[in-house]
Parts: sequence; C-alpha cells; structure tokens
Amino acid sequence: MKYIDLHVHSNASDGTLTPAEVVSLAASLSLSAIALTDHDTVAGVAEAQAAALVMSDASNPLRIIPGAEISAAYKGRDIHILGLFLDTKNNALIKTLNEAVAKREERNEKMAANLRGAGIDITVDKLKAAEGEAVLTRAHFAKYMTEHGFTKSNKDAFDRFLNDSSPYYVPRDYLSPEATIDLIHEAGGLAVLAHPLLYKYNLEQLDVLIALLAGFGLDGIEAIYSLNTGFDEGIIRRYANRYNLAITGGSDFHGMNKPDISLGSGKGNLQIPESLLESLEKRLK
Repeated sequence: MKYIDLHVHSNASDGTLTPAEVVSLAASLSLSAIALTDHDTVAGVAEAQAAALVMSDASNPLRIIPGAEISAAYKGRDIHILGLFLDTKNNALIKTLNEAVAKREERNEKMAANLRGAGIDITVDKLKAAEGEAVLTRAHFAKYMTEHGFTKSNKDAFDRFLNDSSPYYVPRDYLSPEATIDLIHEAGGLAVLAHPLLYKYNLEQLDVLIALLAGFGLDGIEAIYSLNTGFDEGIIRRYANRYNLAITGGSDFHGMNKPDISLGSGKGNLQIPESLLESLEKRLK
C-alpha cells in the first residue's frame, strides 16, 4: 500500500525545511503524494513541484498537491481550513492571502510590542532577519524567545506568553468560515476542516461547528491526524458520514518546530492511504 500526507508545512510559513527539502524527505520515505499547506500562503508550492520533478523516482512518482492552511474566525477564536488542489495563480486567492499576511504582520507588530513591555527584547525585524521570507507565526516568536533565553522551550513560550488567553496575545482579523470556503472553491480547490479536535470543543459544540461548515459547502474533514488518540478518528469519521464529508489525513509536519511529528508517520504510527485521494478527486469533478 502507498501512503500520503495531506497536511505539511515548509519554511514558507512556520516549518523549518525548505519546500525542496520537504520534497526530498517525502521522496526518501516513498510517499506517493503530499499537500504543501503553509499558513496563508502558496509561496512554496512552485518550488516543491519543481523539486518533485527532479527528485521523484520514476517507479514511485511523488505528487505535490498545492494547498494552504487558512485561518478563519469562529465565535471569537480561529479555526483552520485547508485548501487542497488550489489554483495557485488564482487572482482572488493570491489577493486574499496577501491581505491575510499583511494582517498577520500588523498583529505581529502589536504582539512584539506587548512582549517588549514584558521585558523581552523582540521585534518583527529581528524575527524576519532570522526567518527570511517566511510568513511569521507565533511559532517563530516561540523559537526566537527560546533561542535567546527568554523561555525554556517553545511550549513554555506558548504557555506563558503566546496562548489565546495571554495578556500579550493579539487576535487577528480573520475571514469568516463561509468566506474562506468560498475562496477555496473559487480557486478550484476543496475545503477541509483541519484537526477538528484541537479546538477543544465538546462533541455537541463540534457537531454545531461541522454542521455550519457543511452548510457553507465544506468538502472534507481531517480524521487521520498525528495527535489522535483512542477513538478520536472514529469520532471524526462519524461526523464525516453524518454530513457527507470526505476523509483526509495529515501529519501537520513542521520540521524541528514540532520535532516529535514526522512527515508521513506523525508520532510514529500515522498511516494515510493513497486511496483517500480518489474520493477527494471525485469531489473535484
């Protein structure tokens, strides 16, 4: 059986490997497909696709699914919707993602100022000097704070300074879920709710969210995920059946920013069958 990974990050956002390095790793693992789903950007997709042409084994070609992980606002919090099979040259998509990145930068400036008020010597310029052209996220803040001795670890940075309830946190101006799904469809893609159990809703609240998104045209839900335990996958599969959603799966690989999560295999036992692509492509048609 061949395996895939439909939730992967590079250093175009908050991963640590370049798109080409991600592709090289995927090829070495004999994955048959990966989706590059960086936060609010498709900037790494062209590099990944070009690398796949060079690095893929002819007997086991590696397919790159163009994607993005887009944040949307829901009841005062953000949820993440994956766009898969995106037309990366779609004007509406590029314009909206560029606006999202600009809003991220505005938020990052405010959050850096808040952290300086707490005695942490951090600026967006210093983050950019360290991270280049990446779309800056809280993971970059955590990495910087840990590397410069302000926090003990990335987890410590989030626990003390970067979580949603922290006084230093600044919320972003997100798209609505409906607008996010519409944007993905306009760009020819499929909209998938990422890691639904990470939002910490109880099952009734999660049902309300999924029903709402399904009403807006949600295509799929990420049922196979690195952090699933126990009956988690079965719970999400039941929601998929209830609302006629396709199943997807992904590791949420970030390289060394999430060192315990490996490409393709998550925490070691993740297996996402290539057959999932068939049902996704049927929806595309």
